[in-house]
Amino acid sequence: MYSKLGLIARLAVIRPRFAIGYIIVIAITLLAIIAPVIAPYSPTEADSTSFLQVPSAAHLFGTDNVGMDIFSRAIYAPRIDLTIAVLGTLLSALVGGSIGAVVGFYSTGRGIRVWLSFAVMRAADVLQAFPVFVFAIALVASLGQSIQTVVLAIAFVNAPIYLRLMRSQVLSIRSMRYVEASQVNGLSDMQTIIRHVIPNAMAPVLAQLSVNIGWGILLTSALSFVGAGVRAPTPEWGSMIAMGFQNVVTGQWWPSMFPGAMLAITVFGFSLVGSSIEVLADPAKRRELLSDLRERRTRSGLPVEPA
Repeated sequence: MYSKLGLIARLAVIRPRFAIGYIIVIAITLLAIIAPVIAPYSPTEADSTSFLQVPSAAHLFGTDNVGMDIFSRAIYAPRIDLTIAVLGTLLSALVGGSIGAVVGFYSTGRGIRVWLSFAVMRAADVLQAFPVFVFAIALVASLGQSIQTVVLAIAFVNAPIYLRLMRSQVLSIRSMRYVEASQVNGLSDMQTIIRHVIPNAMAPVLAQLSVNIGWGILLTSALSFVGAGVRAPTPEWGSMIAMGFQNVVTGQWWPSMFPGAMLAITVFGFSLVGSSIEVLADPAKRRELLSDLRERRTRSGLPVEPA
């Protein structure tokens, strides 16, 4: 029998791109944790004698147009970006997933609850009709520019995704015998939803979490790039790209390139992790993976582990 960790390890062997995703995510997370130890300079203090210095031994990524060390700021930035993206995504999953579970449970039959479920889904349609970035800017503009507001914006624009995911799963689980048995045994609808429905509907939500964390980082950076996100001089990839963008045309490419590259690599890593979780969470894809593993072990002359 393959354990979950064993499946992840073997998945990394058969699908090397997934291994790359885990390596990227772990590396960026560790970098954010140890940034105060390895950063050679303060991420917020400028040196008036070091404007736009090229990458060198003294400044690995060079300096920006106010004299701040880009390497120090680039490795501090994941502390802000990851925190905002993770909190916003978890909040959206909690709110959207909870509402989706209730809506899915009451989407069949008759009565006021069915009509309320229908109204919630139409409201979700309206929210998803707006461009995500424009909607996020509108929320930040109305609530005020702060880290907390960016977290709420990410949660708000992503909540309909989890609402739909959870609802679709609950609709298929709703008629299962163990759900009916729990109600026959005297559990209320809410107890049934919490104890039996939500735990069995979490697989696609978990797969979506990693992808949305990556998109949350991208949205945070995009908001900061246009001046609606994290305020300077707080180290954040989007604001760093914005600060250095004006110098690209005059040949100073490094203030924007290095934070831009780290942003792209991080989003790519979370996307790969989400794809691997989707494979592990889907029974059909997991069986295909196990079959591929057994076939490879057979060709290699190794003992085949039971499914």
